[in-house]
Amino acid sequence: MFRYFQQLPLPQLSTVVQPPGGTVLVGLPTIFYTDAPVQQVFTVDIRGFAVVITAVAQGFTWHTGDGGAVVTSDGPGVPYPDQTVTYDYTSGSYTTYLTVTWGGTFTVDGSAPLEVAGTTTTDGPAVQLTAVEARAVLTNPYD
Repeated sequence: MFRYFQQLPLPQLSTVVQPPGGTVLVGLPTIFYTDAPVQQVFTVDIRGFAVVITAVAQGFTWHTGDGGAVVTSDGPGVPYPDQTVTYDYTSGSYTTYLTVTWGGTFTVDGSAPLEVAGTTTTDGPAVQLTAVEARAVLTNPYD
């Protein structure tokens, strides 16, 4: 069954970054999450049997592009103000992406669900980020 599980067209979940637009601030945590579905159901015919495979995202590895640093989570993260996955960047340009670890269950012709022995992974598309420092500028309000 694991061989069939590995061959499923599992989605490559994209990374959503806050603040949006590709520019993040040094000293302000960058928020990561994905809003793609984290469960997929597939029906395949294996030797005349209807096999229903439910793939579930079980682990999320956020590659920060910052010298091999990664952030891991059990869930897909959430946007501001309830963020659960963040990273602090230093100045520079980075390429980030998400690796999802998928596990699953299967049924054969309506049987009780069984665990798929093993997991598989997918990598999402890359996101380019530039981390910049914000500088305070004093102004005279009387000018």
